Amino acid sequence: MPSRPARPRLEDVASRAGVSTASASLVLRGRPGPGAATREAVLDAARELGYRADRTASLLARRRTQLLGVTMDVSSTFHAELLEDLQAAADERGYDIVVSPLTRTRDERRAVESLLDFRCEALLLLGPRLPDAELAALAEEHHVVAIGRRAQAAGVDVVRAADDVGVGLAVEHLVGLGHRDIAFVDGPRGPIATLRRQGYRSAMMRLGLADAAVVVDGGGDEESGARAAAALHLPSEPSKGREPGPADGRAAKRGRVRMPSAVVAFNDRAALGLLDRLRRDGVDVPGDVSVVGYDDSPIARLATVDLTSVSQIPEAMATAAVEAATQRLDEGRTEPVELVLEPQLVVRGTTAPHG
Repeated sequence: MPSRPARPRLEDVASRAGVSTASASLVLRGRPGPGAATREAVLDAARELGYRADRTASLLARRRTQLLGVTMDVSSTFHAELLEDLQAAADERGYDIVVSPLTRTRDERRAVESLLDFRCEALLLLGPRLPDAELAALAEEHHVVAIGRRAQAAGVDVVRAADDVGVGLAVEHLVGLGHRDIAFVDGPRGPIATLRRQGYRSAMMRLGLADAAVVVDGGGDEESGARAAAALHLPSEPSKGREPGPADGRAAKRGRVRMPSAVVAFNDRAALGLLDRLRRDGVDVPGDVSVVGYDDSPIARLATVDLTSVSQIPEAMATAAVEAATQRLDEGRTEPVELVLEPQLVVRGTTAPHG
């Protein structure tokens, strides 16, 4: 087989341009010093030779990898969208992303260990579930950014949306539509679900509806949303203009009363499971029940889903997280920061006036 041509070296560019290696290096790194004629000659020589800097060798010489490690739940469409924004923000700052997934058989601790094996310079943890004590211990030796979760861990940077405010926006929207009987489908055990649950209870209390507050066991996926729908009471009578269906007969036989007129779900995936189960049982959304999700994930925006949802502004969150990491790495910041973003409610077709 023919031998592979040797990769052009910095010395080859300098020789072609008729300048010193040091001058060629300054030009190719965009540093001041060389004059305009030297710059032009070096850049022309680099193009002619097809020279590309050996980034790995340069980084190793400086004991840098410029890799940001990201843990993410592969089943989360919100995490997937956030990852795309993280990559874009990293590209702008000359960094690259290494992703370590969380799956049914691969927990967060193992995902973090893999990133450290790759010598990632900072860890960007999406919705981490590790206890604050473990996050703090990790931050003693590594730069850690917790994204999407409130954390009280020494040395850890935090970038998150005000989840309690976001759920409050959902409740206020429903109350503005005339709903008073509003339930909340809880999430998996952890700080994110705790804050969203607190936001629901606080909003119901603030609006004079504390006695009507109902929290239903749920989770973070479609199956948990479907279970929550089954736990809620189905309508005991059909909505106006709708013929009685099988669900109405089953509900009457079980002696169930009318379910809440509106439901706020922990996230969009739980809301989707809820919607699917309700519609299979003949419950009209939003005619019988209004539903609000959380995350404003891509699937919520599909015309066939059209889910009212709370957006965490993922692009702003990703940009802030990468900035937090690179400030530590490039600017020497040592004091931890917490940036709390204001979420936004995106109103679509799963919510409507009550009655």
